[in-house]
Amino acid sequence: MNVVLATLNAKYIHTSLALRCLKAFCEPEIPVEIVEYTIKDPAMNVVSDLFSRAPDVLGFSCYIWNMEETIHIIRMLKKIRPEIRIVLGGPEVSYDTDYWMERLPEVDFIVMGEGEETFKHLLQELATTRKYHFVYGAAYRKGTEVIINPPRPKLDLNMIPTPYRFAEDVPSLASRVVYFETSRGCPFSCQFCLSSIEVGVRYFDIERTKQDILYLIDQGAKLIKFVDRTFNIKRDYALEIFEFLINNHRGCVFQFEITADIMRPEVLDYLSEHAPPGIFRFEIGVQSTNDATNELIQRRQNFAKLSRTVTKVKESGKIDQHLDLIAGLPEEDYASFRNTFNDVFALGPEELQLGFLKMLRGTGMRRDAHKYGYLYMDNSPYEILGNDILPFADIVRIKRVEDVLEKYWNAHRMDHTLAFLIREEFTSAFDFFQEFGDYWEERGWQRIGHQLEDLFTRLEAFLIHRGTKRLNLIRGLMKLDYFLNHKYKPRKVWWDISLDKSGQAGMLRLLAERPELVSEPFARLRLAEKDLHKHVMLEQVPFDLEHYLADGQITEGTSSVLIAHFDPGTDKKADIYALPVERLRAEELTV
Repeated sequence: MNVVLATLNAKYIHTSLALRCLKAFCEPEIPVEIVEYTIKDPAMNVVSDLFSRAPDVLGFSCYIWNMEETIHIIRMLKKIRPEIRIVLGGPEVSYDTDYWMERLPEVDFIVMGEGEETFKHLLQELATTRKYHFVYGAAYRKGTEVIINPPRPKLDLNMIPTPYRFAEDVPSLASRVVYFETSRGCPFSCQFCLSSIEVGVRYFDIERTKQDILYLIDQGAKLIKFVDRTFNIKRDYALEIFEFLINNHRGCVFQFEITADIMRPEVLDYLSEHAPPGIFRFEIGVQSTNDATNELIQRRQNFAKLSRTVTKVKESGKIDQHLDLIAGLPEEDYASFRNTFNDVFALGPEELQLGFLKMLRGTGMRRDAHKYGYLYMDNSPYEILGNDILPFADIVRIKRVEDVLEKYWNAHRMDHTLAFLIREEFTSAFDFFQEFGDYWEERGWQRIGHQLEDLFTRLEAFLIHRGTKRLNLIRGLMKLDYFLNHKYKPRKVWWDISLDKSGQAGMLRLLAERPELVSEPFARLRLAEKDLHKHVMLEQVPFDLEHYLADGQITEGTSSVLIAHFDPGTDKKADIYALPVERLRAEELTV
């Protein structure tokens, strides 16, 4: 019996942990081949590849992001090879299973919930007596009737062989995300989340976990993303893993989902003192700061404690933080969501993800949707289209915020410029992103592509359109941000350089002869004039850049020469130096 397990990942760099767990549990008794595609792959290409593998049993792992594409592939395959047994599993089909069996007559079986033991038992029955009624946790067809068996008891996690040591995965470990679980389940009851359905948290053996992580690091893994819903629920367990990773990381980066308001101070102190910069990333689901909303969705959250954790982590400078918001939760209208956005943005996360409520099958929110007048998509991803207090028009407006937030803040294209604009020129962060998003939409820019230069010229056009004050100063910050986006000397800039060719040449000659005028670190570079011409760009900015780079404060009434050095010997972005014009004048020099 030839068994193939497949899935459509969102991106090529992603990998499916679920398929590997199934394969590990089935083998060596039942050999299983894994094959992964992406949702962008043409359906005909996927079907052709699967057809060439000649499976007798073909399983698909199903999620909201790949369900409709998977259905298209299944229907094509069943027309070509009607004898193939199609098995679906995953969170998208584990609930409303009767609906899926009715909608998809091409599907022979559905594995519900935790699938390792159920899938192996199903394969054993397919190969022998075919007594499917014994396969707890599975749905099957008996003639025209759909049979849904009782659920299977939860598995002892240590019965699952390691899914991380397949030889065929080793060549791509360095270029793909490795998903890793140390536990299953969640202690919370958030009604929008499928994790709330499983009561309790079960853990894999910690020594086995350490050895698997060490193996992945030894084999070249560069990014390991822990999929535990609340990694820090057990303080001692989390602290032991953090300590192990700090001692053995060898440059690998680790990402965790944490609940910030329960993070213990001693854990934060340990990370602040011992974690090397850049090896840990925290994803924190805030979702809403509206107390009434959180009570309705049964989300226990202390925002004051959460804020203290986020602030302490940020102040350590060791760990990047990704904070999540959900627009469209109960009792969160446009004004309330604006407050939530501003509350969370004020914490200064490196990334702020703005998502929209999805009515996932099996969740309390989907069950109670009628109470709040929700309208939502019939098919995955089941995103809301409105409710009693957040009409579709407001959702469309918030989507404009999401668009420019991704392009500018989360992409870190203009950190200096945006910080100044939000602090000095707009009522709040949300108002900046909303006004800019509305302008972006009015110009039709959402329908066309953009290069880096376009992001700068479009922001400038928006600022001119609204009559923004101190535009010359803001342009200076934009020039700084533009240089900071490059590893190599850019071929062009989006503005007219203030120094003509002779002025540039004279200034570069001066920098070669008198580098100490800039700073001691610049002088230590020992750049010859020819190197300066190759790897340095100059521009004048209307504020004290040296002061700004030192403490982030804008001092107007003076100007500086911005010196951007693009070091060809490194892979990092430009180094910025400043030469105050007043210093040149004191030396009886001009710019």
